Amino acid sequence: MGNQIRTTVLMALLTGLILLIGQWIGGRQGMMIALLVAAGMNFFSYWFSDKIVLRMYNAQEVGPQDGPELFGMVQELCRRANLPMPKVYVIPQDAPNAFATGRNPEHAAVAVTEGLLKRMSREEAMGVLAHELAHVKNRDILIGSIAATMAGAIMMLANMARWSAIFGGHRDREEGGGGGGLGLILMSIIAPLAAMLIQMAISRSREYLADATGAVFAGTPVGLARALEKLGAYSKQLPMNASPATAHMFIVNPLSGRSLMSLFSTHPPLEERIARLRGQRFNTIQTPPDPGRPDRQDQARAMWDRLSGKE
Repeated sequence: MGNQIRTTVLMALLTGLILLIGQWIGGRQGMMIALLVAAGMNFFSYWFSDKIVLRMYNAQEVGPQDGPELFGMVQELCRRANLPMPKVYVIPQDAPNAFATGRNPEHAAVAVTEGLLKRMSREEAMGVLAHELAHVKNRDILIGSIAATMAGAIMMLANMARWSAIFGGHRDREEGGGGGGLGLILMSIIAPLAAMLIQMAISRSREYLADATGAVFAGTPVGLARALEKLGAYSKQLPMNASPATAHMFIVNPLSGRSLMSLFSTHPPLEERIARLRGQRFNTIQTPPDPGRPDRQDQARAMWDRLSGKE
C-alpha cells in the first residue's frame, strides 16, 4: 500500500476514534464542542507556528549575500521542483539537523543548523534540502495540522469522558450512548494513546514520502542516504537542544539519543530509510527530472514509484 493511501487510512482511523468516543460519552454536543476548540487551537498553530518555532530556535534568516552557497542550493532545488523560493534560515546549534515549516509553498521556510553546514558535503546538503522542500511540495504541514486537530479533539473528549465518569456520566446509559463509568475511564486512557500512535504513524509515512520526493528533486538518492547516515551518527554524539513538541519537524529525530523518546518516535527507522534510498534498483537515476526531456520524466516517475512503494 502506497504512502498516500496509508495516510488516508490513518486519518480515517482518527476520525473513527472521535466518533467512537462521542458515542461512549452519550451525545454529539460534547463531541462538536471538542472539535471546535481543537480546530481553533490548531488554526492558530497553522497560521503562526512557523514564526513560533523559528523564534524558539533563534533561527536567523539568510539571503544571497549572507549565505550564497546555501541560498543557491535552495534556489536550484526550487527551480527543479517548480516551487516558489522559501525563506532560508540558519539555526545556531552545532548538532546537524534541518526542518521545513510554513502553511503552504507560498509561505514556506527552510531552516538548517550551523552543524549541518559544517559537516555535510554539497551533495549531502542538497539531499537534506531536497527532503525538506519535498515536505513543502507534499503539503505535509497541512496534513500534520489536520492530524493534530483530530488528535487534540480526542484528548479533549477523553478528558470529558473522565470527568463524566467521575461525576455520574454512567447514569446516562439508559438515555442512549453512555458507556458506563468503567468504560468511560478505560476509553479516556486508551483513546489518547491510540490517537498519539496514529498521529506518529502519519508522520512516519510522510517521512518516507519526503525521502522519495526529495531524491527526485536532487536527481539522485545517494546524497540523502549519505546525509542520513551521518545525521544518525551525530544525533548520538551531539545531542540537540530541542523541544519534544517540535521533534517531528526535523529530518531526523533530535531526541533519538534518549531511549524513552525512541519508543514513541515520530520518524521511521533510519536504517529502513537508508535501505530504501540505497536499493540497487534506484542507482540508475542520476539526473534531475527535466520537463523538457521526456526520457528524464520517465526516469523520475519510475524512481518515484519505486521509492514510494507503488511498485
